[in-house]
Amino acid sequence: MHKKIFKTRFPICMQIFYFTNFCFLMLKTKIKKALAIIALSALISTYFGSAFAATQIGTGSVVWDNSFDTNIMWDENFPWTASGSVTDVIITATVSPALDMSISTGAIDLGNLVAWVASNGSLSIEIGTNAVSWVSITARSQSGGLANTTDNTILINNNVADWVQENYTFASTPNGTDDSSFATFTANWLAATEVINNSVEHTIYTTNKPEATNNVDDVVFTVEATTVAETPAGNYQDKVTFTVTGNF
Repeated sequence: MHKKIFKTRFPICMQIFYFTNFCFLMLKTKIKKALAIIALSALISTYFGSAFAATQIGTGSVVWDNSFDTNIMWDENFPWTASGSVTDVIITATVSPALDMSISTGAIDLGNLVAWVASNGSLSIEIGTNAVSWVSITARSQSGGLANTTDNTILINNNVADWVQENYTFASTPNGTDDSSFATFTANWLAATEVINNSVEHTIYTTNKPEATNNVDDVVFTVEATTVAETPAGNYQDKVTFTVTGNF
């Protein structure tokens, strides 16, 4: 019955036509799949071949320290190169600190002091240093004033402990031209300051950068004394301690 209907509705020529088309489509699909598989295989082969076609032929290393070990790889081609890197090898160096202070003289003579007339004298100081941050010079009176060499309780200063009030001051002035190569170099100094004890370190010079030693004085230190009519006669003396400090 079915055969009869099939034959009646689909002549033999049509059946052949449809069957042929069906076979062709199936073949075409398989060919596409096959070509796709071939292309994918070629791509995978190329990628993994280029990624993994290399051979370790040596090691980059540091003696007694395997933390630096690195493979040296060759890509298995001639002519070609092989390479590997050893990284983070540390280079160190030290610059030793330097600090020099040169004072122009070992004594300042104020001469014969006359009442109410200021008498002063000075010396120059040269600093050479590679201190990274700052340098300072301090001046400290060892007597707290000009002390009478016969009776050291008699002092020329602004303190009235000995019943007579005079003046004895320290001051400083920096050289107008510094000897530092740093554009941001600055120097500070001391305005005239009364000296009345032997404990205070009077800062007469500070800087913020290294400076060269080139025989050009960096700061002038000045001491000045003024007596009154009742200042006891005699010889007077003070000794000053200069201290230089560098911050490295």
